[in-house]
Amino acid sequence: MKKILTIAGSDCSGGAGIQADIKTITAHKMYAMSAITALTAQNTTGVYGIMEVTPEFVEKQLDCIFNDIYPDAIKIGMVASIDLIKLIARKLIQYDAKNIVIDPVMFSTSGHGLMDDNAMTVLISELLPLGDIITPNIDEAECLSGLKISNTFDMILAAEKISKKIKGWILIKGGHLHHAADDLLYRNGETIWFKEEKIVNPNTHGTGCTLSSSIACNLAYGYDMEKSIEHAKEYITGALKAQLNLGAGNGPLNHCYLL
Repeated sequence: MKKILTIAGSDCSGGAGIQADIKTITAHKMYAMSAITALTAQNTTGVYGIMEVTPEFVEKQLDCIFNDIYPDAIKIGMVASIDLIKLIARKLIQYDAKNIVIDPVMFSTSGHGLMDDNAMTVLISELLPLGDIITPNIDEAECLSGLKISNTFDMILAAEKISKKIKGWILIKGGHLHHAADDLLYRNGETIWFKEEKIVNPNTHGTGCTLSSSIACNLAYGYDMEKSIEHAKEYITGALKAQLNLGAGNGPLNHCYLL
């Protein structure tokens, strides 16, 4: 059985973060492990509190995992502080981690900011370069590139600028564009488009967490990057089409629609 590690924050309402990752990994019939970076008080209507886990305790979690059940792939989500970013980067290098998927979570689905400018600078310089792929949405790609993204041409310009700092694959998710849901995969001047229908579903809480976890699962299985994303998009499309409707706000996906 393939083993997947998620390093991220907890979502007590179960739609995003660690909970979404574990559901996604399990739906792929793989073994999920987690190192929790923060506890959040949130639900479908917003984020109401964040309590960060100390770097010392995150380090203990990572040491316990890597020294006993070595992961075949790693997904990294919410990491909000400079100390945690530096620690995780150091541990990935120490344990020679493979198949690293980084979802640079800077905002919650409800628009709540999760990272300050100083932490973002360290994220870009120390952690993101370790990823085999990073998966920013439009808002996050704008922060990473400093460019306004209004269309698919802007997505290419942003990817080119981000690639000057990051050598791995960059997947800019176009779901936040009003007219399309096309995703751009970019590396070293190569562009690959994943064109999908825009699914009418107001409940998209945790889509970024879910997609990045699914990509990690597919990389662990042995697929190349393009095929891993293709399969991950098929999975998340099914989870959206299941039309789960929970909560008063932006609800979660049905991660277990295949079961």
